[in-house]
Amino acid sequence: MKSDVVGLHHTWCDAKISEITSVNPTLDKAGIPDDLDISFVPMPAVQAESGIIDVSGIRKFSEVKKGYTPFREGDVLFAKITPCMENGKMAVVPEVRNGIGFGSTEFHVLRALSGVNAKYIYYYLSSQAFRREAEHNMSGAVGQRRVTTPYLSACDVPLPPTNEQHRIVTKIEELFSELDKGIENLKTARAQLKVYRQALLKHAFEGKLTAQWRKENQDKLETADTLLKHIQQERTQRYQQQLADWQTSGGSKPKAPKSLPPLTTAELAELPELPEGWGWVKVDSYCDAERNSIKAGPFGSSLKKEFYVKEGYKVYGQEQVISGDWKYGDYFIDEARYLDLESCKVKPFDILISLVGTLGKVLVLPENITPGVINPRLVKISPNLNAVVPEFFKYYFESSFLKGLYKLKTHGATMDVLNLGIIQELPFPICSLKEQKFLIQEIEARLSEVDQLELTIITSLQQAEALRQSILKKAFFGQLVPQDPRDEPASALLARIKADRVKIGDNAAKPRRAKKVSA
Repeated sequence: MKSDVVGLHHTWCDAKISEITSVNPTLDKAGIPDDLDISFVPMPAVQAESGIIDVSGIRKFSEVKKGYTPFREGDVLFAKITPCMENGKMAVVPEVRNGIGFGSTEFHVLRALSGVNAKYIYYYLSSQAFRREAEHNMSGAVGQRRVTTPYLSACDVPLPPTNEQHRIVTKIEELFSELDKGIENLKTARAQLKVYRQALLKHAFEGKLTAQWRKENQDKLETADTLLKHIQQERTQRYQQQLADWQTSGGSKPKAPKSLPPLTTAELAELPELPEGWGWVKVDSYCDAERNSIKAGPFGSSLKKEFYVKEGYKVYGQEQVISGDWKYGDYFIDEARYLDLESCKVKPFDILISLVGTLGKVLVLPENITPGVINPRLVKISPNLNAVVPEFFKYYFESSFLKGLYKLKTHGATMDVLNLGIIQELPFPICSLKEQKFLIQEIEARLSEVDQLELTIITSLQQAEALRQSILKKAFFGQLVPQDPRDEPASALLARIKADRVKIGDNAAKPRRAKKVSA
């Protein structure tokens, strides 16, 4: 449909993109030497939303003359494929090496004709209103959908006089410049909050956050050494009871509990010094031996998706860990498979750790969980609640200090991957349960304030993007800058462009069946 602006501003008119630009113009390659350096722009060289384009890549003409899209300075590049188009990967080409550029075949190239401002075209195409309409008219299979040349060529653009196009572009850039400064400040503040989060955790697990509290409660605190002795005694007593039950009832003989060896002198030398009363341990010291302690999710055929059912026992995976919501997700297995995966069953207060993707993300399960099992992308730790507050473990595991320890060990061929062996060898700080509980209160009180600040920043960023789109909407409805009755009407400009194209025999000047789109 035609835009409403034309009826409001008599100097404007509707024009098809093919009437005011050359769509995907060809390049006469004759006479261009093969060894000529030219600019090369792959899709990643164009930033989403910003219009920023990197033309610093250089290739020889012989390398790109076949199989790539040619362009030159001042052309508008428009990503045609999903999701690049929806993400706003488009830009006006700046100066390029030797006047020639080549790029991805997934770019449409629009070359503004005389009297048409290329940046005006860019801003119109980059608006979310245009992109939404284009998205609905893409062609092709899922994952390979594209904006076709006929569709793009036939789209309507509200066209103001040339002078007004320049005024509109100048005003947009002036307003966007101020807006970008504000957005940059918000992003800087958000980045500083992330730094603060990690600084807080570092401070916490060095014992500095609770230094004063510890001083005031020193006579009430159990040392790490005493705590570890209690854990070992508890395991031994449990084993003795299991052994007595076995001697009475038979069955499989219980295994003796593992000892809790201290870290070696060499290992301790690599770690920061802890406050008096704290100590370094490995993850097994945190585990409840009677609750399957630490287990990786099942591999092989145990949890293929074809085994999932509509209702049954819940499958816990990364969707729950990443979202922080144990109720999330709708994968289930039947009772037979659930019983077969005894060691992978989750229990109240278990700690789930993501092994791939969002590496090292942690979720602590509450008391009232739905029975289920973990999938192969998780490790679960059943903590000894007499030794560790699960949230203490979570915050430490997500700290940048611990990530730095396992980062070099997680590099895979195609992605970073944690595993059970790496986790079991990681050093963990331990202190009295009372101090752990107080430490968590302090961390969460401070992080709650950070979360509120971050929410405010996110809201402000969303408002900034809404303002950007509002500016573009006003621009293309003739409301951003005043009209000048002395300007040559756009209809006269369009008629002159058509006449010039007919003169030179431009095929694009020939009429074609139109597809229309509103901004």
